Amino acid sequence: MAFVKLQDGDLHYQIQGPASAPVLVLSHSLGTDLHMWDAQVASLSKSFRVVRYDTRGHGESLVTQGPYTIEQLGRDVLTLLDTLKIEKAHFCGLSMGGLIGQWLGVHANERLHKLILCNTAAKIGGPDIWGPRIETVEKGGEQAMKALCAGAVERWFTPDFAREHADRVTPLLDVLAATSPLGYAACCAAVRDADFRKQVTSITAPTLIVCGSHDSVATVADGHYLQNHIQGSQLSDFYAAHLSSVELGEVFTLRVTEFLLS
Repeated sequence: MAFVKLQDGDLHYQIQGPASAPVLVLSHSLGTDLHMWDAQVASLSKSFRVVRYDTRGHGESLVTQGPYTIEQLGRDVLTLLDTLKIEKAHFCGLSMGGLIGQWLGVHANERLHKLILCNTAAKIGGPDIWGPRIETVEKGGEQAMKALCAGAVERWFTPDFAREHADRVTPLLDVLAATSPLGYAACCAAVRDADFRKQVTSITAPTLIVCGSHDSVATVADGHYLQNHIQGSQLSDFYAAHLSSVELGEVFTLRVTEFLLS
């Protein structure tokens, strides 16, 4: 496994694709890991040097004391790029990864070629959602993480997809159940506190917004807010819930590829 050394620990990443190809960084959602992108990597790595990583608090990456901030998670990405000697890259982030993408678009625009914001919002939920979840996980530990799985299925997937594709749903739930409670709660706090509603207008990188018509976490209305406030951005609305990359598979991959190569 490959790791980048941050000041306080190691960030896990994987690279696939030709060394000479444009770099595409993939940033996963809360409660998953870099394998969330498994359905995309084979196709994307034909045209891009794909760099995917486990966000702090997830997967094989460092777990440090929280709460985290989206700025902190964004700076982890910049350290990853610096260590790999990547001056500019495309960035595709989903949900929490989309918040990281917004931070990069606002504060590190010079490092981006194009930006893809999937199933995300300038503001995702409020203290009434995140406070109880953080408290439950901090008190309940590993058992609480396992208990989150039922609700995750309802948020992450449309009912028909969840029913018909257990082979793709179950591995993601296993990752959620195995996620560090400390890391998960710390990232919940980062999502809770992130609010880019007054800042996204400063994003100048060409931007694609991907929405799921059945996403109750980051709604199509949230996507239109981003589109209306990021000049020149495009929006694609698909039949999917929150983890559109998993649910849509090749359809998602083709839209991303089309946008990045246009």
